[in-house]
This record gives sequence, C-alpha cells and structure tokens, in this order.
Amino acid sequence: MKLELPKKWIRNLKTLDVAFQPIVNIHTGKIFAVEALLRNYKEVGFNSIFELFDTVYEDNLLYSFDLKLRKKALKKLITIDNQEEIKLFYNLDNRLLDMPNFKHGNTGKLLKHYGIGKNRICFEISERHEISNVSRMQEVLAHYKSEDFCIAIDDFGVGYSGYKLLYDSKPDIIKIDRFFLSDIQKDAKKKLMARSITHLAVQLGIKVIAEGIETKEELLTCRDIGCHFVQGYFIQRPTLLASEIAQEYPHVLNILNSEKRVTESACQIETFLDTTPPFSIDAEVKNVVEYFQKNPLTDTVTIVNSNNEPVGILQENKIKEFIYSPYGRSLLTNNGAKKSKLINLIEPCGITEINCNMSTIIELFSNNSESIGIILTNNSKYYGFLSARAIITIMSEQNIIHAREQNPLTKLPGNSMIEKLISEIIESEKTYILCYFDLDNFKAFNDVYGFRNGDRAIMLFADILRKNLPPEFFKGHIGGDDFFVAVESTKENEEKYTEALSKIVQKFEYDARELYSKEDKKKNYIISTDREGSKKRFPLLCVSASVLVVRSNASRRNADHINNILSLQKKVAKQESSHISISCLL
Repeated sequence: MKLELPKKWIRNLKTLDVAFQPIVNIHTGKIFAVEALLRNYKEVGFNSIFELFDTVYEDNLLYSFDLKLRKKALKKLITIDNQEEIKLFYNLDNRLLDMPNFKHGNTGKLLKHYGIGKNRICFEISERHEISNVSRMQEVLAHYKSEDFCIAIDDFGVGYSGYKLLYDSKPDIIKIDRFFLSDIQKDAKKKLMARSITHLAVQLGIKVIAEGIETKEELLTCRDIGCHFVQGYFIQRPTLLASEIAQEYPHVLNILNSEKRVTESACQIETFLDTTPPFSIDAEVKNVVEYFQKNPLTDTVTIVNSNNEPVGILQENKIKEFIYSPYGRSLLTNNGAKKSKLINLIEPCGITEINCNMSTIIELFSNNSESIGIILTNNSKYYGFLSARAIITIMSEQNIIHAREQNPLTKLPGNSMIEKLISEIIESEKTYILCYFDLDNFKAFNDVYGFRNGDRAIMLFADILRKNLPPEFFKGHIGGDDFFVAVESTKENEEKYTEALSKIVQKFEYDARELYSKEDKKKNYIISTDREGSKKRFPLLCVSASVLVVRSNASRRNADHINNILSLQKKVAKQESSHISISCLL
C-alpha cells in the first residue's frame, strides 16, 4: 500500500532542512559519525519536532514522510568532504510500524541509489517514552537489527525500560543521557552512575557515546570512565552546512594530547597485544574451523564487520561444541552456509580504544568474572586483542610497581608518586588545591608512648584521609608524620574542598585523644623531652594543614616555588588556632 504525501507536506519538506552534529572518537578527536537533526520546523508552523511528527502520525503519513527525510539526510551526507567512512545517525519514531504502508527494503533502495553501504547507517531510537510504548520500541529495534543495520539507543538511563531494553534489544551503541554527564566532574554520584552504565555496556560489547558534552572537564571525565565517542556543543554545534563538518577537531586533540599518561598506557599495551588478523562476519564457519586447526595455540579470534569494526569474538571451544552437534556437521558440508550461521556463534566482548587509560581497561576486565579479554580499536577500527592472561600480567606488574611506590606503613602513595603528581600539576593548565599535613607534637608522643603507638597515630591519620576525603583527592604519605593531598578544583567546589581539609584537622585532633591514657587526656598534656634535652609540657596530638590553591593561570607554577610556599605556610598554620593556613598562587 502506497500513501502519497499531500501537497502541503511536499511543500513543508522543501522548507525543512537537515543539520549535522559530529560524533567524534573521544581518544583521537577524529570524526566517527554525524547525527541528522531536523531544522526549520517552526517555519512550517510547528512549535517542536515532536508536534510535527505527532501531526504526520495522525495523518497516517509518518512512514512516507520519514522516507523523504531519510533521502534528504543521505543526499546531504554525500556532500561532506571525505564522507566515505562517516556514519549517519538517523532518529526513528517508534510508531513507524503502525503505518499501513510500512514495508521492508525501502532504506536499502535509498542507500543503493546514493552508493552508501548499510554499515554506514545507524538508526537511533530514544529511550524517552511512556511504558506503553516499550514493546513497540523493541519491535522497531528488532526490525532494523534483523536487516543488519547498526542500532543505537538514545537518552539511555532516563527511560522506563532501562536495563531490560539493553538486555532484550542488544543494541550496537548507547548514548548516555545528558542528565548524567552535565558537570559530571563535580558530582561523584553522577560519575559513579555513568561509569556503571559505561562499563556494563562495554562488557556486553556495546559502544558508548557521551552526548551533550559542553566543557573540557566533562569531556575528560567521560574519556576516563571509558566512553568511546563524544557529541555536544563542546565539539561542534549542529550545522546546516556540510562543509563545516571536519575530519578531526584540533581543540579536542590538543586537550587529549596534554594528558601524557595516554601515550604511556598505549606503549604498555602494545607489548602484550595480540594482533592476529580478524575474521569477517561474512566468513564461512568452515574457514574459522580450519584456522583453529592450523593454529593450535590460538583459542580466540575477533570478528569484524565490512568496515573493520569489531562485533565480537569466536572461541575455539564454542566452535567445537557447534561442530559436534548434528546441525553443525551438516552446516560444514554446506558451501552456501555463511554469515547468518556465523552470527549465531559470535559472543560479545568488551571493546575500547588503544589510547584508553590502562586503569580503565583493567577495571572493565575485572568487573566481569567471565571476561576472556578486551578488543582494542584504533579510531574505531580493529587493532588487536588483549587476552585475560595479558591483562593479568599487566595488573601484576602494576601491582609490583605500585607496591614499590607505596609507603610501607600506610600503603598510601609515596614520594615518587607525589613528585610525579606535582610535575603533572605544574605542566597542566588546571586549578588544583594542594595541602601539606604535619602532625604536631608527634615526637613527644612517640617518645612517651613508644614507636608502636607512634605508628598507630600515623595509621590513624592515614585512615582518616581515606575515609573522609572524596575519592577524587590524591592522598600521599611523604614519610614519618608528613602527608600530602591534592585535588583538581573549580571555583564552584573550592570552598567545599577546603572545608573538607579543615574537617580532617578537627577529626584527627578529636580521634587522637583516644591514643592517650585517662590521666593524660584529663591533664590535656604530657611531659616529655624537647630537642635540647629539657623536660617540658607538650599539648596532645593535632595536625597542621598548609593549603595552597594553584590557579590555572598562575605565573610562577614551578616545584621549588610551590614547595617553598607550603613549607613557610606550615609554620603559620602551627600558630593558628584552627591549625590551618590557606593561600593562593595567582
């Protein structure tokens, strides 16, 4: 059944236009895709895109209208410079299947007309819907997935179906909703939730887009929690001009290149990477069987699509189970049995970029007890496979290095890690809050109560740091009774962070009293020998904090100057009734 569009809608389509917003690789700044966004809807009399589509739906013209919009988007896509590898994200209305003229194959005809492969189209369906539409949404997802199109779920995390939809529909990509990503670097709860969503998706072999990113800080945080791609005003606003879509975005690349640890992680991974060539998803099962027979030391191969993008893995033991079944033996003798059968054997596997932070890769692997490894990509293309054995080896080496750099008593990072952090702070252009803690009257306590109780006092302070400072704080132990903490800051959270440091001072003074005898607590002092050998009264244990806010534009941002300020300020803090002194490096 074919429903022609009335002249009114044909005129409207001439006015309506498609804008593109780029989606870029969060590790390289290179373009991955563009999302098609409808524009000029107000010029044809509608207050919103939703109102426009509701009207078309009510007129029973939604499918016919949507096909015309697809044609508009595809026609503009091929005008982008070097567009051959750029995907198009196209938003679908969940109600398409309700239309009387809906049928298979129309998108394929359009793609053939414009010379565009199926692997370059990703149909995007929003998770913002009413409960009653969940089944309809799943039908739309199932339809386009059965036709081998890439499927993405938009606005993930704010709908009603949530993880059930993730389980049932098995999308290729999810977009984390902007709600979870707005100012994520300032909100520990949002960061935890976004990290959980991302890691679950990665373990299921699903790629993750951070959408609506508006600041550098949001970009870096999303990169650190494991997102693959990023979209938002910080990258580029939607544009009606295809000529404004770039192949890479230098401002993003410059920010990523400023993080030295990225390249260090990549070098470490390269040593352990298995770069065995992947199999195409179109390969015959018998070819994979023959490969395993000729390569007995190989037990896993990666499967990629026609665009060399990983879609999962095949394990030798799964192939064997398949072969030994009557169905499997029959399949191997059938020369025509190809892709559809191979798909049934593919297992999901975590996928991330070669430039991903090593700690994120380890976390992704560790969170899934059944994981056999992680697939690594380079600008979304297959690059290699990091096996479970390789990751465990890296983890072991890192643990040895970490143990060497820890303070043996408190297990907090020691001097080498503190010095490394200070170097990174000096080279960065961010604002940091630094704090030097020094336990007061520690020698007197140590002399009277002994070294074992002295260690108890140091362990008590280390424990207070761990439990009372947010996870974004770096906590280090310089040695003896000296500690160092640091945190990246903004004007909005500067007061909150300095208040947290002040509470550390107060809590230690309160808790340390329990290390003394009842008599000494009552007296509020102890008698001990000073450095000149004279007996004198010493107050009970407390701690002084020298706090320095290093502004992003500070002119004298060097180690000697920072250390001198903290050292001089420590003496000031000891004289203050609050035991804390705060200054700012501008």
